[in-house]
Parts: sequence; C-alpha cells; structure tokens
Amino acid sequence: MIKKKEGSVYRQRLFKRLETAWCEFLDALAGLSEEQLLEPDVTGNWSVRDIVAHVTTWEEEALKHLPFILKGGTPPRYSTTYGGIDVFNAQMTQEKKDLPVKEVFRQMNDVHSRLISLLSHLPESELGSKTRFRHRLRLDTYGHYPKHTRAIRKWREKKGPIEDLQSSAAFESAEETAQRRLW
Repeated sequence: MIKKKEGSVYRQRLFKRLETAWCEFLDALAGLSEEQLLEPDVTGNWSVRDIVAHVTTWEEEALKHLPFILKGGTPPRYSTTYGGIDVFNAQMTQEKKDLPVKEVFRQMNDVHSRLISLLSHLPESELGSKTRFRHRLRLDTYGHYPKHTRAIRKWREKKGPIEDLQSSAAFESAEETAQRRLW
C-alpha cells in the first residue's frame, strides 16, 4: 500500500513538472502572428515555428524510444545513426521546414496528447527520478522545453511589445493550446 502511495506522488510530481514547463513554453508562443512565427533568427537561424517543430520532434523521439526503454532496450545513439544530435536536429528541421504553421501546431497538439496518454498509463515503478525511462523523458520534454522557452522570450524582449493579433490563425492555435490544458 505504501508503494502505491509513493507511486502516486511520483506521478503527481512528474505531471506537475511536465505541465509547468509545457505551459511556460505555450505562454511564450501566445500572441504571435503567423508572420512573427516565421521570422528567422530566434535561436540560430530558426524561427519560432521551427522551434515548435523541433520540440515536437523530440516529443516524437520520446514516444518512439520510451516504450523500447520500458522493455529493457537501449535506443541507438544519435552519433551512430545520424552523426550526432546536431545533425539529427538539422535533418529534422529540413524535413519540416515547409510545413504550414497550422500543421506544425496541429502536430504539436497531437504528439503532446499522445505523450500524455503514454505517461498516464505507465507503471508506477518507472516514474521515479532515477529510472532510465524518466531520464530519457526529462531530456526530451520537461528538461528540454525551458531552453526554447527562454530563447523565444529573449527574442520577444528584443522585438518589444507585440500588437493585438487575435485574428491570427497562429495566435488562435497557440491560445487554444494554452487554454486546453491536457491534465
């Protein structure tokens, strides 16, 4: 009985960490027009849209590799498969560069929902902070979002106040996502 209670605490802490980092990421996106989402040089030469696609890519990687880790497997190294994480990131950015903003946000919502569903059905034993599963989850999600949240906020600060862009399709997507908490 005690272990189940401890597990539920682990689950609550995990979801709190995920929700906090995810909502901060979404808040950084709120209010941006499609034009602003496509402006380059937010971080490196990436636009905010590229960052959203990148974050989604890493959640997709989590969905691909976490079940394998649960079964005791070790995912292949990015250095072996792609020549390194930077090469992987560049390849994925290239693959997604022509996706419309609405599609990038649709994918973001879909992938994040699938991630939450996976996590909702996890064995309690995998939720502790010292498991391989949790380590990979942290790297691909709640430990990853803040880096990009900070970059977007820093870029926004340089740009100055944004105008009211509520009619923008991209703004609506970000706002709908932020209001539709998945927990």
